[in-house]
Amino acid sequence: MARLIGVEVPDQKKIGIALRYIYGIGPTTALRVCEKASVDPNVRAKDLNDEQLSHLTTALQVHRIEGDLRREVQTNIKRLMSINCYRGTRHKKGLPVRGQRTSTNARTRKGPRKTVGVIRVKESRAPKPEA
Repeated sequence: MARLIGVEVPDQKKIGIALRYIYGIGPTTALRVCEKASVDPNVRAKDLNDEQLSHLTTALQVHRIEGDLRREVQTNIKRLMSINCYRGTRHKKGLPVRGQRTSTNARTRKGPRKTVGVIRVKESRAPKPEA
């Protein structure tokens, strides 16, 4: 596997697709990085030589990716929670942050359903006495 910026990218995929395995790199950015590094995005990752890999690495260093980006996102969420804004309180409660409905759906954020209600005691199956 080719290694870029401390991330293993799959060998069998084209480099334009393989770059997307790096956190913070999407389709558009991957193609821009390939263009800046003067690497054909249709070349397989295993077919890249050391010079092309070094060009890709230098092109990627401009972008905020992987650990730095994850850390920044987490600090932004902590900031929202500390100032008690609406989005911060939604993060604290584990509810959807971007205005989605929660009456139904939202199972990804809320987790599996917790049934709330009365638990009935089953009546015994003994035959009724006849009068």
